[in-house]
Amino acid sequence: MKIIRQIRRLLTIYRIIVRYGLDELLLSTKLFRPLRLFAYLAPGYWLRSKHLTRGMRIHYALEELGPIFVKFGQILSTRRDLLPDDIAFELAKLQDHVATFCCEEVEQIIEKAYGRPVHEVFAEFDSDPLAAASIAQVHVARLHNGREVVVKVLRPGIQTIIRKDIELLYLFAKLANRYWAEGRRLRPLEVVAEFEKTLYDELDLVREAANATQLRRNFKNSELLYVPEIEWDYTLSNVMVMERISGITIGDIATLKRQGVNLKHLANAGVEIFFTQVFRDNFFHADMHPGNIFVDATNSHRPHYIAVDFGIMGTLSKEDQHYLAANFLAFFRRDYRRVAELHVHSEWVPAGTRVEEFEGAIRCVCEPIFDKPLKEISFGMVLLRLFQTARRFQMEVQPQLVLLQKTLLNIEGIGRELYPELDLWKTAKPFLERWMDERVGMRAFIKGIRTNLPLLAENIPEIPMLIHEALVQQQAKSEHIKRLEHELTQLRQETQQRHERLMLILIGCALIISASIIVSLKTWPFFNSNALLLGMMLGGIGSVMFLLAWGKTQ
Repeated sequence: MKIIRQIRRLLTIYRIIVRYGLDELLLSTKLFRPLRLFAYLAPGYWLRSKHLTRGMRIHYALEELGPIFVKFGQILSTRRDLLPDDIAFELAKLQDHVATFCCEEVEQIIEKAYGRPVHEVFAEFDSDPLAAASIAQVHVARLHNGREVVVKVLRPGIQTIIRKDIELLYLFAKLANRYWAEGRRLRPLEVVAEFEKTLYDELDLVREAANATQLRRNFKNSELLYVPEIEWDYTLSNVMVMERISGITIGDIATLKRQGVNLKHLANAGVEIFFTQVFRDNFFHADMHPGNIFVDATNSHRPHYIAVDFGIMGTLSKEDQHYLAANFLAFFRRDYRRVAELHVHSEWVPAGTRVEEFEGAIRCVCEPIFDKPLKEISFGMVLLRLFQTARRFQMEVQPQLVLLQKTLLNIEGIGRELYPELDLWKTAKPFLERWMDERVGMRAFIKGIRTNLPLLAENIPEIPMLIHEALVQQQAKSEHIKRLEHELTQLRQETQQRHERLMLILIGCALIISASIIVSLKTWPFFNSNALLLGMMLGGIGSVMFLLAWGKTQ
């Protein structure tokens, strides 16, 4: 059944791709160009829409293909430097203008979730969605206490759709891992597993509400970021209610400029928010496309951000967090040897990699982009060189960093649109230096003592008893060791005595057998009285040795 389901999904994907003419992009490549003639025979070729622009065709195809493809389009939409304007403009619509589902379904979901009619749950409920995304859509409502809120409702049947696409991704990953030379280095199975985890987490709105609450706590009273408050009494696994916010979407640059918003401050604040989430809190918003970020321009000179949609949040292990910070800092200081050493120590490249050679490769990629604002950096060329370097040195993909890399792409893309003059390196370097200073050195040592002092003070009265118990345990351990040593010595002595007795028995038996053989030869012509005497003597000695050894065993 699973194989049949995958074949059906593949056929559906193929049908959608052909209908919107996206197969032309594939067939225009050198590898598949010979197959172009057969494209005219493909089902649906002559029925495809001719009046749509290429951007519209990609937009509608991704939207119809489902949530996973929509998310891919959202990521691409933030990289206007890598896409033609017409495609980037259409993909931007995937951020919050995906096709909606009907209001009757919304009301049925809400009534089933709360067990009562919509008008009893909310004083007012707007059936027309405020925004629609790949996983859910949002409606404006008012609680009976008068507070304006937004209600997020999961799309019906979304779990089934995602499961089918995840199964396909696993199929492609297994094939790549088995038959593609780069498969082992790129670790497709691990990447898909990480992607699967984040997607299924996004389907639980209680988890998203908890993420929002944690992020709100992290930025409480912050002048950089505001997080809406969750209405926990109304939040369930498929319906979430939170405070309604108002602001200008970060992608509406024209409105921001018209209202005189300080874009430089906004760009610098965005960089600081990102590094604060990753390194100070180790809890970062990992779906920061423009549809999820708004600007409060009440104070146009010092505007601040408002974030929504907390379904995908990222965390790092302490080891990855430290290595990333050290890598960033070494990179900002142009210490390429340190970058190379960190990659080797963290095993992101094979252990036998020559540090000097890797250092030179990193320098070739990074040096041309320093001392330049974002607008003068060709990130397409930088990415190409980074991929070439990774392939050359067999650098493995780190699945646990995929979310962070995705977020970095979003942040950099937004920054390029918002304030192209931004010097990313100068903005981020002081923050990372301060963070590393707090984690390493005397300040970190003092902070650790201050943090653990209450626990230490609580245990001080028990220290004498703990010392006494430790000494008693040490003494008991010493006595146990002495007893074991004595038993081992006795065992060695007994073993040696057994060996000696066994040797006596064997020698005695050998002498008795020899004597028997000699006595049995007394009828032979050459046998004389001396040989008989020798046999009797050997037999007597052997008997004595055998009896002595046998007596010791009793």
